[in-house]
Amino acid sequence: MIPAPASLIADGAPRHGRYAGPLARFDWAALQPRPGWLWRALHHKRWHYIGLGNAELFIGLAIVDVGWACSAFAYLFDRRQRRLLADWSQDGLPRLQASVSDAPLAGAKAWFLGPGARLSLRHEASELRLAVATKALRIQAVMDLRAMAAPLLAIGPIEGGLAHATQKTTALPVRGWAQAGGQRFALDDAWAAVDASNGLLARDTAWRWASAHAPGIGFNLQQGYFGGQENVLWLDGQPLALGAARFEFDATRPLEPWHVSTDDGLLDLTFTPEGARAADKDLRVAASHYVQPVGTFAGTVRTSRTATPRQVADLVGVTEDHRSRW
Repeated sequence: MIPAPASLIADGAPRHGRYAGPLARFDWAALQPRPGWLWRALHHKRWHYIGLGNAELFIGLAIVDVGWACSAFAYLFDRRQRRLLADWSQDGLPRLQASVSDAPLAGAKAWFLGPGARLSLRHEASELRLAVATKALRIQAVMDLRAMAAPLLAIGPIEGGLAHATQKTTALPVRGWAQAGGQRFALDDAWAAVDASNGLLARDTAWRWASAHAPGIGFNLQQGYFGGQENVLWLDGQPLALGAARFEFDATRPLEPWHVSTDDGLLDLTFTPEGARAADKDLRVAASHYVQPVGTFAGTVRTSRTATPRQVADLVGVTEDHRSRW
């Protein structure tokens, strides 16, 4: 992949493509023709998602600003007991209860404040600092960006919307702790991945997603609204663009094994779920169906069709089946 550009827009048009490297800021202001303020207010979506895990647990959390509303969730899945020890979520009013900055990594700042809940993600020096305080879950964690492998920057068109951009990292070292269900967990041997996304999206959006990361290997796959724009494999710190993703699973039985692969033959993995977080909402004006199984991936990856396959085993991560009307 070629190096990331300095901006999302060139001569009024998005710089569609997949790039390696950080972007300073998501900024759609130079887009031409520029949509009106009401359309932007209804269609501009921003979020920061973090997934981090080790042999004991997996934590997933997000702060989301959909323009006319905001939400946040955070959960802790105990991999030894194969159950959720904490599963918190809340909706709120944008700008009053939440904010997601346009800076994906350096300068990043996202926060959510609600009844009995306080979440924040902020960049300081060469670190991302995460704090979560809810009745069910508390987290204090630091993710180190100093030795970060080149992150993915993907920019692409959206059917029914205009354009979308996402910045995703592979494994970041973590230090800190989490507390849930009367237990305290050390996070110093965990690895985290950050997903910062910002786009002018369609009202109805659906995707299937898979993500897993460890030192030396990581991947991100998506099938849905963003096409294959964000499909990437990291091997030994180097990002490699992947072909279109295929997800084979039973949507009515998401805790059965999934098969994920790419049509270029570079990734072929079986995902074995250990448990899942799921949520369904129908507020008439908005709705969502969401299931995110936690588990492990096993199989093979390779750098080209003729390269020797690299075996993958017990790689901790998630899959996701998601539909939103937002």
